[in-house]
Amino acid sequence: MERTSANKDHSAPAGDLPVLQMKKVTKRIKGKAIVNQLSFEIRKGEIVGLLGPNGAGKTTTIRLMTGLIRMTEGDVLVHGHSIRDDFQRAIANIGAIIENPEFYAHMTGLDNLKQYVRMSDGITETRISEVVELVGLQNAMDKKVKAYSLGMRQRLGIAQALLHSPKLLILDEPTNGLDPAGIREMREYMRKIAEVEGISILISSHMLGEIEQICHQAVVIQNGELVRVTRLGAQADTEHEVSLTVRVDNLEAAAAVIQTMKGVRLTGTDELHSELMISLHDHNVPELVASFSAAKVGVYRITEHKQSLEDDFLKWTGGNRIA
Repeated sequence: MERTSANKDHSAPAGDLPVLQMKKVTKRIKGKAIVNQLSFEIRKGEIVGLLGPNGAGKTTTIRLMTGLIRMTEGDVLVHGHSIRDDFQRAIANIGAIIENPEFYAHMTGLDNLKQYVRMSDGITETRISEVVELVGLQNAMDKKVKAYSLGMRQRLGIAQALLHSPKLLILDEPTNGLDPAGIREMREYMRKIAEVEGISILISSHMLGEIEQICHQAVVIQNGELVRVTRLGAQADTEHEVSLTVRVDNLEAAAAVIQTMKGVRLTGTDELHSELMISLHDHNVPELVASFSAAKVGVYRITEHKQSLEDDFLKWTGGNRIA
C-alpha cells in the first residue's frame, strides 16, 4: 500500500497480534453500501486517526466495530475475537466514547465511576485510582460533575472507558469544543494512555493538525471505501524521499557533487539565492553533507519541504471537505 510522510516523531511499537482487524467489512442499507469491503489493522500501542469527508462512513465504521449495528459482510476481530461470532469476548477488549460522555451531574466524579463499576465485574479500587491518575483527575474526584469543565468531562469519560482494561480505546471527536489548552492537554493524556498502558487508540476527528501531531498512522476513507493508510512521523520520513533546499556558496561545485551520488536527485536551482532543490532518502542526508564538506562546498542552510496531512488529504479525496 502506498504511503506518505508527515512531520512528527512518534514511532509506534510493534505487536505480534493486531489489536483490531477490519476484514472486508461491508454494511448495506436498502441495497446501498454505506461501508464497502473495508480492511485495515491497528497494533498494540498505536494511535490511529480515522479520517474522511462528510458522509464517508466514519461513524458507521465505529458502530460496526463496536457491534452497535450488524455488518452485512466481513468481520471485525478485536484481540483475535470476532465481533460476529464471539461478541462478549471481543467487546470486552474495547472501551469507547461515541459522541459525548454522559454522567450524573449531581454526583461526584468518583461516584460516577463507582456507579459504572457496579455494572461491571473485576474492577478494583486500585484500578479506579490508576485510571484517575492516568487522566489527571486526582484532585477532582470529590467534585460534582456539574462543576467539571468540558475537558474534565472528556477525561472522566476516558477514565470510565479504561476501567475494564481494554486493548482498544475508540474516541469519536475527543477534542470537540475544547480550547487550545484543552486540546493540548487531551493530546498529552492520549499519548500517556498509549505509552503507559499499551492501549491502542482509534480517533475519529476532523482536526487534521491534531491527527498529524499525535497519530502513528491515518486511515482515510471516502464513500465507505478505504482510500489510503499512511504512516505519520519519523518512520514515514525514513521510508520515502524527502525534499530539501540547500543554500551553498558555490552552486556549480555543489551540483557536480550531487551528480556523483546515487539516490540523490537535483530537482532545481535558484541562482539568485544560491540554492539547490534536492530529492533524496532520509538516510542519504549525512552522506550529502559529508560530500559537500569534502568538496569544500560551504553549506549555509538546509530546509526541508513537506506536504501537510491536510494537503495530502485533499489530494486523496479530490478536494472534499473533512468533517
